[in-house]
Amino acid sequence: MFIDYLTLIMINLVAGTAILAYYLYQGLDAEDQQPFAAGFGIVGLLGLILGLVLTFTWPLPGSYNIAYGEATTLFGAVFFATAIAIYKRWSLTPVTIFAFFAGVYAVIVGVRIISLELTKEPLMSGVGFIMAGLGGVLAVPALGLMRKYKFLRLLGALFLLVTALLWAFTFYGSLWTHMETFKDWLPIVMRGGQ
Repeated sequence: MFIDYLTLIMINLVAGTAILAYYLYQGLDAEDQQPFAAGFGIVGLLGLILGLVLTFTWPLPGSYNIAYGEATTLFGAVFFATAIAIYKRWSLTPVTIFAFFAGVYAVIVGVRIISLELTKEPLMSGVGFIMAGLGGVLAVPALGLMRKYKFLRLLGALFLLVTALLWAFTFYGSLWTHMETFKDWLPIVMRGGQ
């Protein structure tokens, strides 16, 4: 039996997407944006660590390591860079350019999850990746437009909130299943002569 921590990756994605939605709605035009750096930072750091470990160790069957490991690493990098940029009061434009390419990656992963039927719920998982990826793809034009038009900011925040809810629904189902699947698992040192 393989061991995975996809539920931790997924709750990090839920939290990050929700934080980004809140930032778009409340923080993008705030005079002091620095308080948002901590939220982006923890999501980014956790995403980078988990994504890199998954990418380098390949604990999952087949291409799940690519889909979740590499996408999580890119997601974590975007959020960690966002945290630094917000804290230092730097422009977010370079981060949004990187987010564009990470978003394209996530869209492709989502399409392939659906076409290869990779998860128990390929449509739900694939759409989640596609929606999250579209958030990255649209980050460059959205940053400028959302600063000018509060209505677009609200639409963007709602889109991200729906994405977070979709991921949350997937996460809670996975958490429920993982708790059952791994309830009898023992580490090697506890298996005795097995």
